[in-house]
Amino acid sequence: MISSLRRFIASESTGGVVLALAAAVALIVSNSSLAPLYRQFVELHGEVRVGGDWLVLSKPLLVWVNDLWMAVFFFLVGLEIKREVLDGELASLRQAALPAVAAAGGMIVPALIYVALNQGDAIALRGWAIPTATDIAFALGILMLLGPRVPPSLKVFLTAVAIIDDLGAIVVIAAFYTEQLSLPMLLAAGGGALVLAALNRARVAAIGPYVIVGLVIWVCVLKSGIHATLAGVVTAMAIPLRDPVGGSPLETAEHALHPWVAFAVLPMFAFANAGVALQGVSLTTLAQGIPLGIALGLVLGKAVGVFGAAMLLVTFGGAQLPAGASRRQFLGVCVLCGIGFTMSLFIGGLAFDGQGATYETQVKLGVLGGSLVAGLLGTALLWRRPTPG
Repeated sequence: MISSLRRFIASESTGGVVLALAAAVALIVSNSSLAPLYRQFVELHGEVRVGGDWLVLSKPLLVWVNDLWMAVFFFLVGLEIKREVLDGELASLRQAALPAVAAAGGMIVPALIYVALNQGDAIALRGWAIPTATDIAFALGILMLLGPRVPPSLKVFLTAVAIIDDLGAIVVIAAFYTEQLSLPMLLAAGGGALVLAALNRARVAAIGPYVIVGLVIWVCVLKSGIHATLAGVVTAMAIPLRDPVGGSPLETAEHALHPWVAFAVLPMFAFANAGVALQGVSLTTLAQGIPLGIALGLVLGKAVGVFGAAMLLVTFGGAQLPAGASRRQFLGVCVLCGIGFTMSLFIGGLAFDGQGATYETQVKLGVLGGSLVAGLLGTALLWRRPTPG
């Protein structure tokens, strides 16, 4: 388990650097003479036809990335959640209590801040969940760059918080960001889930059959009105943790998929979604309810929610801070939880889908600005080594 966790952290942290570079390139290109080419690239159409006109999927590249590529990301998230719950840092109530309570606080407080700043605007209120997310790759990337200044226990704590945070985001997407539902497609997706359960019960160790059924479920979920990425989570939950000969199909799939997600899926998502034209952006723009609510939710809400909830459990519930960590270091990691980026941009796209470029720009400004400030503040808190004794 420790070896798996170390590999996971190393992969996520290195991927965070690539993710940052992809986002930076998108910002630079979208504010240069290459901006028209950037827009043409993300709007490039791709089409899949099965059986003539029986099944036709025709979408721009941006939608393919957000619906299909991110389903692969959610598949990996599902594998990570299942492994941690069955055989990792979340396997017991005692282990899971501190990160679980901290993650809950880190979702509730940012949402309340966002809602308070957007009262009376029904459309803006659709974005209440945007600042509740944590980008594990970015945050772990910063921790790894800080090296021995950060105790290993804090890296484990951040990983657990982010994984629980992802689980919360999955629930939020399923419950609040769905279109009009198609009952036949939902029933078809449910049938696919039953096939996955049968494969698991038969202890099928090969990953291929699960992936094939998962692709069928993805199409059904895409047509059902629920966001298609959730098919990745459903598929992941069926992958067995152990096979009859003592191997781990789940860990095999996780390790094989990590490099592709870290160095292809997420950087492509960042490049396709982080491009925002800054011409005409002013302090007035940043002070509007949506970007301000997102930024304050990520910077202030995450820090107060994660740190406050955790300290309440430490003070009144008998929990202990991660081993070897001072309160300042612990606060620094809690502040880093405000780096929302990937999941925040993803939820923002769902929240304001079809509402126009103005909302898209405001979401990106809030997410990028808030994540940047949270990253800098968290780094500053963690930079100075604790005084011995």
